[in-house]
Amino acid sequence: MKPLLDFIPIVLFFVVYKMHDDAKEGFLVATGVLIVATAIQMSVVWLRERRVGKMHLVMLACVAVFGGLTLITQDEGFIKWKPTIVSWIFAIAFLGSQFIGKSNIVKRTMGGAIEESGVRLADAVWTKLNIAWISFFTLCGALNLFVFWRYDTDTWVNFKVFGMLGLTFAFVLAQGLWLMRLKEDEAGAEAEDGSLR
Repeated sequence: MKPLLDFIPIVLFFVVYKMHDDAKEGFLVATGVLIVATAIQMSVVWLRERRVGKMHLVMLACVAVFGGLTLITQDEGFIKWKPTIVSWIFAIAFLGSQFIGKSNIVKRTMGGAIEESGVRLADAVWTKLNIAWISFFTLCGALNLFVFWRYDTDTWVNFKVFGMLGLTFAFVLAQGLWLMRLKEDEAGAEAEDGSLR
């Protein structure tokens, strides 16, 4: 349920933008909807869990600041910078977690669920996963800038919704398949070890 909730603001942004014939007006109205929907999303998360994660707070702050600047100045560029800023903030946070604290962000957020499935990953694997996320966020930020600078608003909106979400789904799926392969390799090694005894 929670992952679906995370996509509601961007889907509403897309729908509202596409409903308008005037691209500029549609973009500004959609930006207002994005700000309100993100605030409501965070409120729902707070009411359900009595806490809001740091990543969600960063997202809300960036939507409010860059969306607000877009509405005040009527300049679409501000909100178009938001995906890059958010992606690169996450990349820096994941990188910092590699050196600060007992475990990196990926291990802290995914470790419990993965260990519950019966897989125990070595620290080197957690490091690889963390580096993969750092690379992914860095790439997403760069791709957003490329589309923002090279193409029109309509193309950017389509890329933001379908391109970025598609890349995220593909990355998470690839990560899941890799983890499943590790689990199968580990199970095979344990079976082989048992047969040798």
